[in-house]
Amino acid sequence: MTLPVDDRWPRAGGWPPFDAPEWADAVLLGVPTWRTSLSTTGAHATPAAIRAALPRYSAVLMGPPTLDLNDALRIADAGDIAEPDDEDGIARTVARVAEIAGGSDLVIALGGDNSLTYPVARGAAATGLITIDAHFDLRDGVSNGSPVRRLVEDAPASERIDPRRIVQIGIADFANSADYAQRAADWGIRVITIDEVRRRGIQDVCAEALEIAGGGDAPRIHLDVDVDAADRSVAPGCPASVPGGFAAWEMRALVRGLVTDPSIVSADLAEVDATADTDDARTVRLAALCVLEMLAGLAAR
Repeated sequence: MTLPVDDRWPRAGGWPPFDAPEWADAVLLGVPTWRTSLSTTGAHATPAAIRAALPRYSAVLMGPPTLDLNDALRIADAGDIAEPDDEDGIARTVARVAEIAGGSDLVIALGGDNSLTYPVARGAAATGLITIDAHFDLRDGVSNGSPVRRLVEDAPASERIDPRRIVQIGIADFANSADYAQRAADWGIRVITIDEVRRRGIQDVCAEALEIAGGGDAPRIHLDVDVDAADRSVAPGCPASVPGGFAAWEMRALVRGLVTDPSIVSADLAEVDATADTDDARTVRLAALCVLEMLAGLAAR
């Protein structure tokens, strides 16, 4: 679809390539993981779809005062990791994220299924993890259902995340097993269910999550935004989204509220299957808005 052109209404996206060692405030990186997904998915098509959706929006915050993120931030795009699913792809993702993290304040990884969280958090040298997700992702093995467990158990010893520095926001009823809930409890992971978020409010939950994940000296937090935490009406292109998940505004508010903290050094968007989205691309559009909310949080620091 051709979008109207108006020089007085500049659009989001289309950001220049990232060239290390030049500095950028935020850098996008496509990590199109999909081959180990537990559900049939076309998630490898999603980074390109998010980039295509971004120009539907401006990069302007209404404030007040009004702020154009394109003026306030230097934003760049590092392209995609080719074939990131196998061991070689994981290693290349870790190395590329480490390179980008050394030249930016925030790495934004566009997935892909949730398995991208494992290499992206490692590459960013994360010491803490916050997930916005309906699921624990603590499964055994290697899949999009195992990245949180892998960061605790499978990463090289120097790159593992202490589970007491992990907070999981949005865990849903009827979407998990009792065994994995017990594993989270045994490991000391802080679980904040979607019901608790709604009782307490987003601001309070964000403050607690950042305090826990940001503990210790020189904290570096990775934020995993699994879009299937959103209600299925707004995220039908997520294979595992369910009715009753977060409203679109709740997802967006959580993302912006968390990224406002400078301890967040990397983030990912996961579990959107662009090939299974509705004709109006509402899931991909929500993911694109989450990218803009991350940039808004960064600008507010």
